[in-house]
Amino acid sequence: MEGVATFITGFIAIFLIVVVVIVILSSCIKIVPQAQALVVERLGAYLDTWTVGVHFKMPFLDRVARRVNLKEQVADFAPQPVITKDNVTMRIDTVVFFQITDPKLFAYGVENPIMAIENLTATTLRNIIGDLELDQTLTSRETINAKMRASLDVATDPWGIKVTRVELKNIIPPAAIQDAMEKQMKAERERREAILRAEGEKKSTILVAEGKKASAILDAEAEKQAAILRAEAEKEKKIKEAEGQAEAILKVQKAQADGLRFIKEAGADQAVLQLKSLEAFAAAADGKATKIIIPSDIQGVAGLVKSLAEVASEKR
Repeated sequence: MEGVATFITGFIAIFLIVVVVIVILSSCIKIVPQAQALVVERLGAYLDTWTVGVHFKMPFLDRVARRVNLKEQVADFAPQPVITKDNVTMRIDTVVFFQITDPKLFAYGVENPIMAIENLTATTLRNIIGDLELDQTLTSRETINAKMRASLDVATDPWGIKVTRVELKNIIPPAAIQDAMEKQMKAERERREAILRAEGEKKSTILVAEGKKASAILDAEAEKQAAILRAEAEKEKKIKEAEGQAEAILKVQKAQADGLRFIKEAGADQAVLQLKSLEAFAAAADGKATKIIIPSDIQGVAGLVKSLAEVASEKR
C-alpha cells in the first residue's frame, strides 16, 4: 500500500511540474497582431520592440512593458478659451489626428501622451489665435489648421508621435457677436434675394420684349408675303385678260378672213372684196385694241368710197 501511495504522490508531482512548465512556456510565446507593437524589457531595461509575428521571451527575465496601437487615432479635446488680437474671447474645440511611429519613444518619452498633446494643442492654439483678429479667425480655418499641425508635429516628434491632421471643430464667439453675425447673414441673404428677384424681373422683361419683337417681325413678314401674292395675282389677272382679248381679236379677224375667202371663192368682184375688207377693219377697230394697223389697199378703198360720196352729193 505504501508503494501505491508513493507512486500516486510522485505522479501527481510530475503532473503538476508538467503543467507548470507548459504554463511557463505558453507565457513565453507572444503573438503580435497587425497594427500593434510590444515594448519588451529585460530585468527592467528596454530590450526590444516586437512587431507582427511570433516571439519568445525568457521566463522570469523578460516582460512586456507596453502594448502600443499603431493605427491612426483621434483625440477630441474640449473647447479652449482663446483671445484674439482685437481682445475678443471665444471658445474653440479641436480634433487632433495622430499616429504612433516609434513605440519605444512613445513608451518612455512622456508619462501621459494624450494629456500632453491636449495641453500642447491648447497652448499652440492660443499663440496662433493671439496673432489674428476676429474676422481672420472666422475665415482662416485652413491656415490655422496647417499652422497647428506643423507646430504639434514638431513638438510631438520626440515622443514617437506624428500629428497627421488638426481640425478646428467649432469656433464659438461671444453671444453679442453671434447676434451681430446672424443679423449680418440675414441682411446678406435678403440682399441676395433682392438681387435675384431683380435679375428675374429683368430677364422676364427682356423675354417679353423679344417676344413682341419676334411677333412684329413675323406680322411684317406675313404682310409682305401677302402683298407679294396680291401683286402677283393682279399681274396674272391682267395677263390673262390681255391674252383673252388678243385671242378674241384673232378669232374675229380669222372669221372675217374666212368670210372674204369664201366670197372670193364664190366669184365676187374686186369692189365687193374691198368693201368686205373695210367692214372687217371696222369690226376690228370697234374692239378694245389700242393699236390698229391699216392695210394700204383698205386705205385706197376708203378714198374711193369718199369720192363716190362726193359725186352723189353733187348730183343731188
